[in-house]
Parts: sequence; C-alpha cells; structure tokens
Amino acid sequence: MSQREYTNGELTVVWKSEKCIHSANCVKGLPNVFNPEKKPWINVTAATTSELMDQVNKCPSGALSYYLNTVGEPKAGETPETPETRAQVVPNGPLIIHGHIQVTHADGREETKGVKTSFCRCGDSSNKPFCDGTHRKNEFRG
Repeated sequence: MSQREYTNGELTVVWKSEKCIHSANCVKGLPNVFNPEKKPWINVTAATTSELMDQVNKCPSGALSYYLNTVGEPKAGETPETPETRAQVVPNGPLIIHGHIQVTHADGREETKGVKTSFCRCGDSSNKPFCDGTHRKNEFRG
C-alpha cells in the first residue's frame, strides 16, 4: 500500500492513497492544508497541530491518519490501544465503523480492517462492500 507522510515537526499526517474514497472532507475542512491542485497536496504548516488532528479525525475512509512525533508510530507487533468499536451513519453517505473489525466477504475471504472502515449504503460502489464515494455521483439520500 502506498503511503506518504507529511510532518510539521510536532505531528505527522499519514496518507494512504488506496484507502481514499475522495469524500473531499479534508479539502472542504482545511483547504489551505489539503489542496489536490498543488504538489505536495498536503501542507501541514498551513494549520495548527490541533486543527490538523481535528480534520484528519473526520476522514471517513481512514486514508488520512496522524501520529504525534513525540510518541511515534507503533512498532511492529504493537497494537495501539483503541476505543471500543462503534458505528456512524453519515447522512447521505457511508456507514463508518470506527475500530478494528473482521470482515468476511460473500466468497468466504476474510480481512481485518482497522481504525476506520466505510461501508457502502447506496448500493452502487464498485468496491463493495466498501464505499468508493459513488453516493455523491448518484445523489444518494438516506
């Protein structure tokens, strides 16, 4: 999985492109930081650490995450302590599961998902059962 990191010295924002569903929450929330027209598209010096953390926490797919540089990333084999798993229904959007879950696909294949997983509610995702952002194109309401 492709991953890029952007740091302001205090915090590092991690972007995993394959997880991105292009909800544009980041761009709408902090357009000075997240600008897909620029290279690099993330400018972590354009907001405070607190603002960055707040906006990254709103990413529905988990494509954006962060870690504080004083704490660092978990080492191999370590699992960061996570709160209990919870579900969030996004108006006119996906069902977001916060926390680690085991997904069993119709063909019996299993995969573990963590932090945030967005499931399609509109029925038109080309990446079922996961959301790919199609709900915006088909103007899903629900």
